[in-house]
Amino acid sequence: MLELQKRNGLAGISPMGRDRRIAPRYSFTAEAEALDAHSRARMSARTSDISRGGCYVDTFCPFPQNSSVKIRILRDNRALVADAKVVYSKLGMGMGLSFSAIDAENRQVLDTWIGELSGTAPIVFKDFVDTSRAEPIAPPQVAKNDASYVVGELIIALMRCGALGPPEGNALLLKLLKPEGLP
Repeated sequence: MLELQKRNGLAGISPMGRDRRIAPRYSFTAEAEALDAHSRARMSARTSDISRGGCYVDTFCPFPQNSSVKIRILRDNRALVADAKVVYSKLGMGMGLSFSAIDAENRQVLDTWIGELSGTAPIVFKDFVDTSRAEPIAPPQVAKNDASYVVGELIIALMRCGALGPPEGNALLLKLLKPEGLP
């Protein structure tokens, strides 16, 4: 194939539609703020997917291809800040960013998000808090053959295969685990 491309003067050109990513990407909607390193132009937008290598930012006026940017992504009270390069830019659609530099703290945030999205990280729930008590109320313990345990496992399986989105799945799990009498 490469030999044929060389003969036709196409060496180095990837076929249309071929995915050149080295890391799997996941649907990921979050607030994003990008700053063009050269012009200092700033934009607020949102991400639509993310991987360990970069992200896609939905925006009508993307930065030009090959621009160096600083990106800040905010989701669930966590922020990721990284240097990136615009590898794809389409006016009216958005831009694909490749992360070029991420420090250890921000890499940990990214790895946590990727773990949650890929289903490799355990789902962690915040403790239920009764405002009249100082200590948190632990979720009720259930046997592995209990119906609520089985339903919880089913919800997690649906989230891992993509049939149920994380916001909906987590909301269902919280309802399932909510102790009686708490709002």
